[in-house]
Amino acid sequence: MSAPAVLFDVPGPKARARNGVLGVVAVLVVVAILGFIVFRLSVTGQFDGAVWEWVLYENIQLALLEGLVNTLRAFALGAVLALAFGALFALGRLSDKSWLRGVSTGIVEFFRAVPLVVLMFIFYFGLPSVGVTVSTFTAVVVALTLYNGSVLAEIFRSGVLAVPRGQSEAAYALGMRKSQVMTSVLLPQSLRSMLPTIVSQLVVLLKDSALGFLILYPELLYQARVLGSSGQLGRPLLPVAFVVAAVYITLCLLLTALATYLERRTRRVTPLPEAGAA
Repeated sequence: MSAPAVLFDVPGPKARARNGVLGVVAVLVVVAILGFIVFRLSVTGQFDGAVWEWVLYENIQLALLEGLVNTLRAFALGAVLALAFGALFALGRLSDKSWLRGVSTGIVEFFRAVPLVVLMFIFYFGLPSVGVTVSTFTAVVVALTLYNGSVLAEIFRSGVLAVPRGQSEAAYALGMRKSQVMTSVLLPQSLRSMLPTIVSQLVVLLKDSALGFLILYPELLYQARVLGSSGQLGRPLLPVAFVVAAVYITLCLLLTALATYLERRTRRVTPLPEAGAA
């Protein structure tokens, strides 16, 4: 019996026909909705050339490019710090020392529970009340680090615990220290299973950087709001939104492609030599 048949009953002819009909109906509904949206956009003139003339202005292109660079700056630094934060506190939660586990667990659970936008408000608007002033970039990066790093800490911890216990027990039986077991046995195996989830969280981090416009960080969404509400440009809110959405979709697809490439690299297995080979 095949593996899928063990998990669920194989659909019969009637079930396959019913599923096929439901699939066709679902596709038609989606196509109809998309067609209606395109029709309304066309009727309201959203595809007219005059609505998209703003794209040709050099100053606007530079403004969008500046917003994109600021978005990538916040994402890159936030991603690196979040990965380091997550790895550090995951090790803390896996420690044999109860006080270290307790402190690490408290920090991770606290920052996971606080909404990201609240963290940004605290660092940018709250800290000046105690005499500490930070830039919008710093507030965005620190908030991204603490929130997403806490989520990554739980991903790392669960990934390491998912490795069969016999692996670590065998390593300890060979005389390895705990640090050697972690770096040589557990992490190489757990990274393969954690990689898709890690990249998914990095995609979330990239999109979360857009919340920086709430504290006036000049990232991509902030520039889009300024351009979309400009009376001189005719307030091209929808066209600007389409352009920004296309940029974010492209960035997320690039991250997904990178994740797919890395996953394939980690799944490559070196072929064993043939029995007759010397």
